[in-house]
Amino acid sequence: MQNNSNGKLLPITYLKVNYKTLNMNQLSEFSLGDKLQSKGSIQCIGIVGCGSVGQEITLLIAKAGIEVVFVDISEDRIKEIVSDLGNQLDDEIAHWSLTSSEKRLVLSRIKGTVAFEDLKDCDIVIEAISSRQRGTMLDVRQELFKDIEAVVREDAIISSQVSTLMISELSSSLNKPERAIGLHFLDPIGKTQIVEVSKGIKTSNETFQKVSRFCGMLKKKVVSINESPGNISTRMIIPFINDACELLTEGVASIEDIDNTMKEASGHHIGPFELADRAGLDKVLKFMDNLYAEFGEQKYKASPIIKRLVRDGYLGRRTGKGFYRYEDGKAIGNTIEFVIN
Repeated sequence: MQNNSNGKLLPITYLKVNYKTLNMNQLSEFSLGDKLQSKGSIQCIGIVGCGSVGQEITLLIAKAGIEVVFVDISEDRIKEIVSDLGNQLDDEIAHWSLTSSEKRLVLSRIKGTVAFEDLKDCDIVIEAISSRQRGTMLDVRQELFKDIEAVVREDAIISSQVSTLMISELSSSLNKPERAIGLHFLDPIGKTQIVEVSKGIKTSNETFQKVSRFCGMLKKKVVSINESPGNISTRMIIPFINDACELLTEGVASIEDIDNTMKEASGHHIGPFELADRAGLDKVLKFMDNLYAEFGEQKYKASPIIKRLVRDGYLGRRTGKGFYRYEDGKAIGNTIEFVIN
């Protein structure tokens, strides 16, 4: 209600506003101007490198209602990735954990591109390139960090799905290393509840707080790491796999029995050999080599079994053979005869 010149109350509908006379600042006060992004808000995430890990992160973010822009090497590769994302969502539909309309909504939030310029509006960019090559690929990642910094806003955060690499070393290529931070989503990304967040020497508190808020939006708990190659998870998992290989070499038990025992005894949802196959034995070997080079401790030295399997192309689920043999992604037996002979 509003008083007129005679002091009588008039309905609110009698109020008139001449919007043509309002400037943009006045319009923003009425929330009628251009959409304004509040400081520190998180509306769009960039992913550089959308392999198997990048795809899992992309789906996780899109399901949380956040826009995702992923960058990969070619238009053909982008089409392949979009198809893979759709197939993964179809699998969820088949298991009654997603509907067709929800699938369309998730995919509508995802954009693929070959141009780094399309990352310009992203609030956080996560480098997630394939790390199956031997070594840390430090030079390649540093160049990617510089490419990202060249196009994003000054307040955008630049991150990496790091495991055995120091974020301080990686971010040394940046003009503003305080915006860099490590994010390690634990495998399987859609099921685990934590993210290892690794702060570099120059990482700002503002960067850490914003990334923590982002993880909360994904319903993930932050585990704060004072940077160390391997964080917590990889440094604990590598000896776990190596010890299992030693038991197998000694003939103590079969692949299945070792896996089943550890699942029952430790409460793990996956055994050491299943875990190695899921991650990819070439990737596991890379982690082992990096940690052994960093710390020089025997527990990180790759088992000869791992080396032999990798040399012969037994790389795990994605190749259909690792410690187990696979058909349609399901284990149908082990390769123990090959491994121990």
